[in-house]
Amino acid sequence: MQLFLTDAAAGNAGAQGVATIVMLVAMVAIFYFFMYRPQKKQEKEANDMRNSLKVGDEITTIGGIIGKVVSIKEETCMIETGRDGTKIRILKNAVKSIDVKAEDC
Repeated sequence: MQLFLTDAAAGNAGAQGVATIVMLVAMVAIFYFFMYRPQKKQEKEANDMRNSLKVGDEITTIGGIIGKVVSIKEETCMIETGRDGTKIRILKNAVKSIDVKAEDC
């Protein structure tokens, strides 16, 4: 026994295929606008903040270390922590925030 699709059934199957593709495109667009784009914006802001580091800025690292920037190199910076002047070299990517800008002091 053979099954034959009538013209109406074939048209209905084509419409379902188009609807599926439209739903997939809509899901990808929602994913882009609600997840990917805000994450990229946040990463750009963090990179801009790290690139604006200056000697004298007081920073907090991702690990919770608070210190004052003493020197800056390409990928690292030296911070001074505590009253005794202990210096620690950290990666710029480890900087979480700039607490006090050098100009504000």
